[in-house]
Amino acid sequence: MIIVTGGAGFIGSALIWKLNQEGIDDIVIVDHLGTSDKWKNLVNLRYADYIHKDAFIQMVLNNHVPFDATAVVHMGACSSTTERDADYLWRNNYLYTRHVAEWTHHNGIRFIYASSAATYGDGALGFCDDDATSLALKPINMYGYSKQVFDLWVLNRCLDNQMAGIKFFNVFGPNEYHKGDMRSVVHKAFGQIRAEGKVRLFKSSRPEYPDGGQMRDFVYVKDCVEVLWWLIRHPEVNGLFNLGTGRARTWNDLMRAVFASMALEPYIEYIAMPPGLDEQYQYFTEAKMEKLQAVGCPVDFQSLEASVKDYVVNHLMNKDPYL
Repeated sequence: MIIVTGGAGFIGSALIWKLNQEGIDDIVIVDHLGTSDKWKNLVNLRYADYIHKDAFIQMVLNNHVPFDATAVVHMGACSSTTERDADYLWRNNYLYTRHVAEWTHHNGIRFIYASSAATYGDGALGFCDDDATSLALKPINMYGYSKQVFDLWVLNRCLDNQMAGIKFFNVFGPNEYHKGDMRSVVHKAFGQIRAEGKVRLFKSSRPEYPDGGQMRDFVYVKDCVEVLWWLIRHPEVNGLFNLGTGRARTWNDLMRAVFASMALEPYIEYIAMPPGLDEQYQYFTEAKMEKLQAVGCPVDFQSLEASVKDYVVNHLMNKDPYL
């Protein structure tokens, strides 16, 4: 039995799709569906049961989870980088994760959890996932800090040799449709282009980056779940790992790939950043992937152009875009 928290969410539901491809449907989904369209991510998937996140954490705290779990993949958290309620983030992204981690540790269950590249803050210390760097990071928003606090909890207790944490970079792909403003720019751009024939990007306020030349490590969700599947099958591999392609690309590159996938000529309009955003904006991110490669993970990431084309052509243009 594999438990996937956040299993109706973006990466969680994509992981369940991957598990189904491998013939696995002995899966328990933990999530909070609420009034969003997250439930649509579940329609094409096979799983054994669904449990509300509040019910699950009570089972964990009472050490009475009625499943013989072999692994917990903890993707459940508040994923909004603009969330301002620090107490909410502390409860959901730190305390909840810590309780689940303690339960898995005491019961000998494989634990894989989602951290974030937001922990790297402004990138002043680089993007290396070695422990010394991780211990020194200073995130620039509360979301990143909520992820960093749990990473520190793991490292300070030397549990990184018994658990695997994943620092996701800029993930995009199918099943993100419910995420509102937290959807990838690929998805937002597709809608803008269909509606207006053009896409808008933020202007740069730094001379070393032209407009649209800000760089991110964009990684396809289908590649991410290949890594998660490999980690599930290799419980001897533990630690805190980056998950990106290891190659930064510009927003202009990303938009050109979207236009090309739609068989259209690029039309990009540059607009000013909203007040206050520039203080929290990451102008460059690029995952250092040597640590994951060193433990033998064989995943070969698709190019940005191939990933965007698969997403646009086989999902966004499809009547049933879900995995």
